[in-house]
Amino acid sequence: MRRFDAEYLEHTRSGMWADSRAALDPLELGSADSVLDVGCGTGEFSRVLAEETDGQVVGCDADPELLAVAGEFVPVVAGDATRLPFRDGAFDVVTCQALLVNLPDPAVAVEEFARVAADRVAVVEPDNAAVTVDSTVEREAGLARAARAAYIAGSDVDPALGSDAAGLLREAGLVDVEMRRYEHTRTVAPPYDEADLQAVAKKASGAGLASDEASLRATLSDAEYDDLRESWREMGREAAAQAADGDYRRVETVPFYVTTGRVGDGD
Repeated sequence: MRRFDAEYLEHTRSGMWADSRAALDPLELGSADSVLDVGCGTGEFSRVLAEETDGQVVGCDADPELLAVAGEFVPVVAGDATRLPFRDGAFDVVTCQALLVNLPDPAVAVEEFARVAADRVAVVEPDNAAVTVDSTVEREAGLARAARAAYIAGSDVDPALGSDAAGLLREAGLVDVEMRRYEHTRTVAPPYDEADLQAVAKKASGAGLASDEASLRATLSDAEYDDLRESWREMGREAAAQAADGDYRRVETVPFYVTTGRVGDGD
């Protein structure tokens, strides 16, 4: 499973669900007495859940450093998504956000969700193959698209799982499966905050691309990877120059799919 630090999670989820929470309606959070957020990370989604229910929200994650952050907002329990440390039917709703796309065998996790859920399971997962980028740096969108395609092709997980998650829920025995789409838009525009400037600096240094080097090299030749890295850094330097003048703007839209299902009666 891919590992993320707290800074990355907080930055990439900043503003998510601030515009609309209509896609979360099928979770029926208003009637839930207990909700489990699996793979909660720093608790970004846990906080949204807690705002939508009067019941108790519990975060669960395998990373103690991330749990330490999430624990400032909700009760937390250390645990593996494929071996949850809870009894059968312990929570009304069991959910996750951007977890399954990082697991080598997401079906096992969904089966655990179904075991621990008394009523509903909901997975909120992106389709990273359908991400779009609009930028004042002319070649940024094309480079982002090329890097994303190579990363997905070389990944040992399914970064585009979000739009196909319904099958996983049905295979786990869940019924009344439905899906809603939510678009998370991340905008970098003046006035820039520190996170924006750090993101631009990573482009210029190539550090952001290097974090996915193993997956990229799985499908690109050495020469292709080197060419992509150099083009990426040149693009980053152009973005940094625009940012210095207050002219840089980037809008990234990530489609998330909220897929929900009910626990069957066992018949």
